[in-house]
Amino acid sequence: MIRVFIVAGSPLARSGLDAMLRQSGEVEIAGADSDFASLGDALLDVQADVVLAEHEGGTVDTLIEELASAGVLADTPVVLLTDTPVALGAAEALRAGVRAVLPRNASAEQLLAAVQAATVGLAVFPATELGAFLPPVTPSALATQPLIEPLTRREREVLQMLAAGLANKEIAARLTISEHTVKFHGAAILGKLGASTRTEAVAIGIRHGLILL
Repeated sequence: MIRVFIVAGSPLARSGLDAMLRQSGEVEIAGADSDFASLGDALLDVQADVVLAEHEGGTVDTLIEELASAGVLADTPVVLLTDTPVALGAAEALRAGVRAVLPRNASAEQLLAAVQAATVGLAVFPATELGAFLPPVTPSALATQPLIEPLTRREREVLQMLAAGLANKEIAARLTISEHTVKFHGAAILGKLGASTRTEAVAIGIRHGLILL
């Protein structure tokens, strides 16, 4: 059971997040608060595995400062809900302990997946923010590294969904195909892009303009 501490300014938001997480049966709510002022002390008492924080307005830098002053970043991963673009501060947020960034209207399934990822040391960022972690690639560099073979229309659809973080089962459901077929397309994508992992395939796809951000 994953213990989550919720931080949100609105009582309605706190209760809504509480209900969304509890319905999975895999999360226990360790506590909740309206801000980060006493979060450090609260976490010592409840021993939460993850902090789920809703961020309204302001900059990512301000949020990081608030979390740092609360003294939680060194030990507790943070799942951040925000509608503020974090691309420019994505690397700093990751170094500071933010392990996932989701929009504030994220679904219960997305929340649970992000919380689970954070507890095992994985990071979850929107596909639109991935460019912040990638080195710039010049047109000339792309010209000297052509694709091994162009992707088919279906392979590009699968690659787009991989970039969105969808699992094979979800991709199969959306495209009305079997999981086996999704795996087949995935293997073909890796081969054509010269990638060894899905993450690398997404990065190459972004560089070649195959993924819509």
